[in-house]
Amino acid sequence: MSERLTVEELAALMKSGAGITVDPADMKNRPDSLFDDYGLDSLGLLGIVGLLENQRGRALPTDADRCKTPKEFLDLVNTSLMTGA
Repeated sequence: MSERLTVEELAALMKSGAGITVDPADMKNRPDSLFDDYGLDSLGLLGIVGLLENQRGRALPTDADRCKTPKEFLDLVNTSLMTGA
């Protein structure tokens, strides 16, 4: 697992944390599509945040579960991981 969260890792988290299968290539091609378009609701995203916090051993920003798109989520999470904030 790299320091930065990748689209592939996010897709795997969506599968394990919310039971939603997403093609990482599709998410890469449509980074501004809403999580709703993939069938991921706010509760599912909250589960992904929890899994990610457990995997990485650090808390994510409190608004991570309010992100609307994969790009927004990846940008926020990766900024947090890189700065340690």
